[in-house]
Amino acid sequence: MVEKRKSYIRVGTQYYKIVSAPSISGVQNEALVPWNIETIRQDHGKTFLAAIPKYDGFTCIPDHLNFKSSFHHFYNTYAPLSHTIKEGDCGVSFKFVKHIFGAHYELGLDYLQLLFTRPTQILPILCLVSRERSTGKSTFLKWLKLIFENNLTYLTNDSFTSQFNSDWANKLLICIDEVLFNKEELTERIKYLSTTNINKLEAKGKDKREVEFFGKFILCSNNEENFIKIDHHETRFWVLQVPVIKKEQTEFLEVLAKEIPAFLYFLKNRKLYSKHQTRMWFTADQIETPALKKLVQNNRNRVERELAGILLMIMEDHDLETLDLCPMDAYNAINKSRLRFDLTQIRKILKKEWKLENQNNSNRYQKFLIWGDGTTTFREAKGRYFTINKNFLLENFEDLRNT
Repeated sequence: MVEKRKSYIRVGTQYYKIVSAPSISGVQNEALVPWNIETIRQDHGKTFLAAIPKYDGFTCIPDHLNFKSSFHHFYNTYAPLSHTIKEGDCGVSFKFVKHIFGAHYELGLDYLQLLFTRPTQILPILCLVSRERSTGKSTFLKWLKLIFENNLTYLTNDSFTSQFNSDWANKLLICIDEVLFNKEELTERIKYLSTTNINKLEAKGKDKREVEFFGKFILCSNNEENFIKIDHHETRFWVLQVPVIKKEQTEFLEVLAKEIPAFLYFLKNRKLYSKHQTRMWFTADQIETPALKKLVQNNRNRVERELAGILLMIMEDHDLETLDLCPMDAYNAINKSRLRFDLTQIRKILKKEWKLENQNNSNRYQKFLIWGDGTTTFREAKGRYFTINKNFLLENFEDLRNT
């Protein structure tokens, strides 16, 4: 009878039944289902209701090592992990982490360790990209699902953009596969959520309410170059290009699943490789990757890329390492293209995006001129010019090297 009573709770004035829904993987997903008081009386008798645990409301406090089902008469909706942590072999798990994180192997272990031991710690938005198939991106998400169970959820692009978020607002991991955020407001939303500790929870037919937010995002995409719009000052994205698995193993996920108790034991007792240096734990330099640079370059403003291409062409034609120009010179150079822009945008690119300083006073410099046939010449002019370095363009616009 005691066990049956534990299957029910009353939160406020509403009764719920704690049910375990079976799944194909064999893992039972626990859920709270509203239950009618009259049904409980019919099933268990009138006296049964008095002994059902009662709570004043819901809360969600994540903890994998010292989980508590309630805090100050509030029912904890975070799902406790079912794993029995024990020491053992987890060599396959180590190899898989090495495959996913590559040169960032130790940082990758830190990321997983922080998820397990410090679930409220803010972490970067992890992005796994590869245009190739059979890389293990989806397997990585499935593995994390087996580890963190009900505390991980999958979203589609459409469900993330929906105003209703009650199904993921209290999850530890929010994974979006085949992601394609082609609107800047989506990028801004995920950036905000990755660093905030407060979110508005909204369900159909219910009022919005403020909740604590500790979710971490993992994005997967086959589009390496522009699956999301980010600029070159962004520090919240950890973009990893995942290589193809050389030899595909059958039942690989089952092997990883068997190693979970030992892998969690390892994470619990491991000393962190990195130190807590920023709000997202890792520094921008630590999580910088070639894949991130490639993504940033392909997301640069078209006017900025057009200007960089023209300046690089002039430097290479005249074997120059630096080039002087005023904003109007850049304006005239791009003006023959069909791009829509103005002089203010040119000044913003030079000063804010490229972080260049112009001359304090009007000085003489060699002004470039582009003729109708594409040839360029120079003539002496006077103005508060900027100086562009060729190495700066080559480093920040690598894709223009051979164009």
